[in-house]
Amino acid sequence: MEYISVMQFAEKFGISERTARNYCASGKIEGAFLTGKTWNIPADAVLPQRKTVREKVSPLLTMLREQKASRLKGGIYHRTQIDLTYNSNHIEGSRLTHDQTRYIFETNTIGISDGIVNVDDIIETVNHFRCLDYIIDHAEEPLSESLIKQLHLLLKTGTSDSQKEWFAVGDYKRLANGWSSESHRACTNGRVVTDEDKVNEVGGIETSPPQEVHREMKNLISDYNHCKKKVLEQILDFHVRFEQIHPFQDGNGRVGRLIMFKECLANGIVPFIITDELKMFYYRGLREWGHINGFLTDTCLTAQDQYKSLLNYFKISY
Repeated sequence: MEYISVMQFAEKFGISERTARNYCASGKIEGAFLTGKTWNIPADAVLPQRKTVREKVSPLLTMLREQKASRLKGGIYHRTQIDLTYNSNHIEGSRLTHDQTRYIFETNTIGISDGIVNVDDIIETVNHFRCLDYIIDHAEEPLSESLIKQLHLLLKTGTSDSQKEWFAVGDYKRLANGWSSESHRACTNGRVVTDEDKVNEVGGIETSPPQEVHREMKNLISDYNHCKKKVLEQILDFHVRFEQIHPFQDGNGRVGRLIMFKECLANGIVPFIITDELKMFYYRGLREWGHINGFLTDTCLTAQDQYKSLLNYFKISY
């Protein structure tokens, strides 16, 4: 069996090393043992659940899990898969229509009779369906680096990006987010890459350089998990900080919005879908967070009202 250290376990789940040692000492991590003064923890060990009164799973999460298991068509699971996947991908430039997204989900076939379609749009659509399944299954699991990286792995597996040597699928970025195509070609052709090639910027917003991502993500997750019961403002603050770090080479927006959906489910908050119509308000909210938080909050509350109308239609309490 493979074992990891206390430090590795703490980093994996975004907790302090002291907490990890306490879990080991109290026997809460199965299979952990001491060698001298060093704890050895099984690599597949899970984070112990705190012994608190277990909160009732929300009716929405219960319904999503039931309909996912039965593959029921026409319910809230079916509608959420199509609407969230279509809108989140469309924000990032996918040209698939809502009907084409629905057709892929319902039939597992393409069904496109005319026009040119990017293969990556199709692959990432199918992958996004799997991402949503993953967060439904793991909704109540604490956020961790491994969970977030798994979402990225699911989203980008099989895409053209995954064939590029410099693109890390399921891991943090190796190059600056603003790395240009000219810089990629220069690197491939053997030219020495200068600082001018390395622009840590996306959409006019400065992002974290690759060498700082692990530390900043560890701190972000630790700060977030320190709060036992999250409210919408904390989920939005996490999202903004995540997007400012921009930990992955690509797919940050979609992974970030999936995390928001998951955390709403985990904390009994009605989730929401940022539609294409709300895109510009959403981007403004991201830019202005910390100055005028109301921009992003109001946008997400509007999206939340739209999702509530679906819950009302399907007679799901919230």
